[in-house]
Amino acid sequence: MRSLNIAATGMLAQQTNVEVISNNIANLNTTGFKRQRAEFQDLLYQNMRRIGASSSDAGTIVPTGIQIGLGVKTGAVYRISEQGNLQLTDNTYDIAVSGTGYLRVLLPTGETAYTRAGSFQLSPTGQMVTQEGYEVQPGITIPQDAIGVTIDATGQVQVKIAGQVAPTNVGQLDLAIFFNDAGLEALGGNLYMETPSSGAAQVGTPGSAGFGSIKQGYLETSNVNPVSEITNLITAQRAYEMNSKVITASDEMLSQISQMR
Repeated sequence: MRSLNIAATGMLAQQTNVEVISNNIANLNTTGFKRQRAEFQDLLYQNMRRIGASSSDAGTIVPTGIQIGLGVKTGAVYRISEQGNLQLTDNTYDIAVSGTGYLRVLLPTGETAYTRAGSFQLSPTGQMVTQEGYEVQPGITIPQDAIGVTIDATGQVQVKIAGQVAPTNVGQLDLAIFFNDAGLEALGGNLYMETPSSGAAQVGTPGSAGFGSIKQGYLETSNVNPVSEITNLITAQRAYEMNSKVITASDEMLSQISQMR
């Protein structure tokens, strides 16, 4: 009976769905996290009677035919790049991106990664780094005698030096945008990598056309909606149960056949 295998594919698909939802809920408080959504596709169809086939010598054709579907599969797990809320922290080195764009990070391998989590700190040498100690690009070093640091909406980093009236510009943060944000590869640790699907990074100044702006003293929260995720979880659970009921019903039908005399 095809229904056994069809229902099994449905259970596997809903299992994947629950795994995606559980990851969203687990990252409810992860800075800059972007929720994901599982997308499903129907499998191949078996033609018992092909649509449009001739049904007589008079030239009549079959209007609908008979096609039996073979189940469902996970087609993709799509990342939704909706803006999260901006949470005030008043921490000097906390940075949020308001709008489109990713901050650039230099990995130990020499590759460039991208992030929306701007909870930065200073290294022992005064460089602005991530929580893992990865240098923020382009490299910005804060002087040891700085008594105040200001990062404006366009990404300019200025410091106040004791005994000086005018602030000193020590660097310029930039942002990277992609044609397809969903095509970025997640590395974990709030980092993403460029892929052929995302397209090449376009780097520009915050606040310019097509780029978001910088907010100092803020962090972008996760864009996960807990109410929506719980609703999706219940829906996935019910769909899983219904597929299991199909397997139970199919098994009972096979039992009836085996008991015929």
